Amino acid sequence: MSIPRAEYPRPQFVREDWVNLNGKWQFEVDNGKSGIARKLYEEGVLLSGGITVPFCPESELSGVGNKDFMYGVWYKKKITVGSLDKRAVLHFGAVDYSTTVFVNGVKVGTHKGGYVSFEFDITSALREGDNEIAVYAEDDTRDKLIPSGKQCAEYYSRGCSYTRTTGIWQTVWLEFTAKEYVKKVKYYPNITDTSVNIEADLVGTGDFKCDVSYGGKPMGSYCVKNAGGKLCFNVSLCEEHL
Repeated sequence: MSIPRAEYPRPQFVREDWVNLNGKWQFEVDNGKSGIARKLYEEGVLLSGGITVPFCPESELSGVGNKDFMYGVWYKKKITVGSLDKRAVLHFGAVDYSTTVFVNGVKVGTHKGGYVSFEFDITSALREGDNEIAVYAEDDTRDKLIPSGKQCAEYYSRGCSYTRTTGIWQTVWLEFTAKEYVKKVKYYPNITDTSVNIEADLVGTGDFKCDVSYGGKPMGSYCVKNAGGKLCFNVSLCEEHL
């Protein structure tokens, strides 16, 4: 079976060791928000239906097509993992709105916000072989304290408001990284003094090196040993190369 949205989901830091988790998941609507009390997150507990991720349950492409209000939804998927000699990071492109994630019945993290990507390091919750991921999402479009954009607070779309989006609506993927890696970077060019300010978020502790080039020519570099956490530094450029 082909996987929907099978392309690599992140334009920066492309890594070869990753798995797209889109496709068939177990699914269940939980309007009573009682699923945690009923321990739906536990291994082996089956959900009542199915869904095609990353399409939201309101979408026909999801295979659900439920246009009514859904205040809580559950997802489950089994995955198989080989050697655990790397970090395993579970990524979500977007889930609307409040998300709790479990791996093998263990809570690995929560997130609020329906429009941004987020991830959890799930290495400690995984085991070699079969594993089970459970995702619980709560959403209430009628709650004025929850950002909802143009999602309609009434059953039918009206005016500029349209059918709601609940739960997972962007790609879910599992990435395997080294124990120490660069999570993200930001660049701030400074034209007046021909330099660039750089912020780098690091996971783990290790030697870090940044090389800056322009037009294929080396312009400057920055090195630090046993680096970790967030680095902020400036690299001066070689003016004769500009």
